[in-house]
Amino acid sequence: MTRTASVDRSYVTIKSALAALAVLSMIVLGLTRPAGAQGPASVADLAEGLTGAVVNISTTQNVDVSQRNFQIPELPEGSPFKDFFKDLLPENRNGEKNGGKRRSRKSNSLGSGFVIDSKGIVITNNHVIADADEIKVIFADGEKLEAKIIGRDSKTDIAVLKVEPKKSLQAVEFGSSKNLRVGDWVMAIGNPFGLGGTVTMGIVSAIKRDISAGPYDNFIQTDAAINRGNSGGPLFNMDGKVVGINTAIISPSGGSIGIGFSVPSDTATSVIEQLIEFGETRRGWLGVRIQAVTDEIAEGLGLDKARGALVSEVTPGGPAEAGKLKSGDVILSFDDKDVPQMRDLPRIVADTAADKVVDVVVLRKGKEETIKVKIGRLEEKKVASKDAGSDETKPEASTEEQTVLGLTLAPLDKALRSRFKIDKEVEGIVVTGVDNEIVPEEKRIKPGDVVIEVDQQEVSTAGEVADVVDGLKKSGDRKTVILRLANKNGEHRFVALKLKPKS
Repeated sequence: MTRTASVDRSYVTIKSALAALAVLSMIVLGLTRPAGAQGPASVADLAEGLTGAVVNISTTQNVDVSQRNFQIPELPEGSPFKDFFKDLLPENRNGEKNGGKRRSRKSNSLGSGFVIDSKGIVITNNHVIADADEIKVIFADGEKLEAKIIGRDSKTDIAVLKVEPKKSLQAVEFGSSKNLRVGDWVMAIGNPFGLGGTVTMGIVSAIKRDISAGPYDNFIQTDAAINRGNSGGPLFNMDGKVVGINTAIISPSGGSIGIGFSVPSDTATSVIEQLIEFGETRRGWLGVRIQAVTDEIAEGLGLDKARGALVSEVTPGGPAEAGKLKSGDVILSFDDKDVPQMRDLPRIVADTAADKVVDVVVLRKGKEETIKVKIGRLEEKKVASKDAGSDETKPEASTEEQTVLGLTLAPLDKALRSRFKIDKEVEGIVVTGVDNEIVPEEKRIKPGDVVIEVDQQEVSTAGEVADVVDGLKKSGDRKTVILRLANKNGEHRFVALKLKPKS
C-alpha cells in the first residue's frame, strides 16, 4: 500500500514535470505567450467601427499614346513592308497625325484615403492623385463620389479632397503620434491591390525615420502589412485614432516585406489645416544653408558632442541675415526646441508661423549666444542660375602656390578663375591640387574649391592659411581645423581636417 502510494506520487510528479515542459516548449515555439506579453485578443470590434471611414481613391488620367516617336524603318524601295508599317503606325515619319486626331487612352490607378469630416473632407497621399484628370472616392457601401482637390503638398506627400455627400459620412479622428513607442500595436486599413477594406496588424518598428523622401522626413516605420494601393490610408492606434498616413514601403518585389512608412499625424495635421484654410502650405523660412555637425567638426568648434545644425551660408536679404546669424554658427536650439541633428531644423522651422519672433541659440566662436529672429514665409520660387561670364583672354596661370594639410593653394587670380570657371563673386584661396594620402576622399575637396575661412578667420593668401594652421599645431589643444569652402558656384560648406603634429 505504501509502495503503491509512492509510485502514484512519482507518476503525478513526472506528469506535472512533463506538462510544465510542454508549456515551456510551446512558449519557446511561439504557440502561446506568457501572461502580459500577448497582443490584443481580437481587433474585430475596433476594425468594424473604423472601416466605414476608410475609402478607395480611384483616379483616371488621359494618356497620349500617339506613336510620334516611332518612325518607319529604312526599307528598300518597293518593299511590301512599307505599306504594312504605314497602316500599323498612326503617324508618318514627319510626326503628322493621321486625320489630324491624337490617340489617347485612359489610365486608371487605385489608392486609399480616409474621411476626417462628415461633410466630405478626405485625406490621401499627393502621389495617389498626382496628374489625375478625374478623381473618384469609393466608400465601403459601394457609393462613388467625384472629388475635387482642396490642396496638396508634395513635400509631405499629403492631399486634401472634398466630396459632396447626400448624407453625413462616417469620419475618424487624428491622435497624437508623439506618444508612439517602438513596440506599440498599430492597425492599417486600406485598398491593397484593389482589395478594399483590408485590415492588417503590426507594431511600430521605429520612429523618426529619414528615408530621403523629402526635406521633412520623420516617418513611422511599421511591420503592419502595407502594399501597393495602401498609399494614403490610415494607420490607427489601439484607441482607433489616426496616428499616421501610410505612404511608402521598401520592397524588392513590390509586396510587403514588413517595412512600411507612415507620415506621423503630428506632421500631417498642421499641413492639412493649412491646406483646408489656404489651399496651400505656409511654412516658416529662416534663410540659411546648413550642414551636419560631424564628430570632427564638433571637436574643431569646441562642442562637447556632435549636435545642432552648422550654418554654411546665410541667404542675402533673408530673416537670418536680418537677425545677424552668421556663417559658422551652430544652431543648437530654435524657438525653445533642441536641434539634435541637422535634419531636425528644417522641420522645426517649417512648423513655425511666419512673422513670429523666435530665440535662436547658437554656438559662435566657442560661446553660446541667443539671437532673436523674425521668421519669414517659405515661398516656392525658382532660383536663377548665376552667370559665371566668359573670358576670351588666357593669361598665364599663377605660380604662387603653397601646400598646407595636403592642399595645394594659390591666389584666386583671373587665370585660375577662368580655368576652374569660378563665379566672379567668389573670393578666397583656390585649391589647385589635393593629396588624397593626406586628405581623405570622403571630404570631397577637389581642385577649384575655394578656401574662404580657416578656424573661422577670413584668409586672403595661402600664407595666412599656413599661419593659422601652424598656430593651431603649436597650441597642441586641437586635433582638427575647420575650413570654410566655396564651390565654383559660390555654395558654401564646412570641412574638418586633422592637424598633423608639428615635427
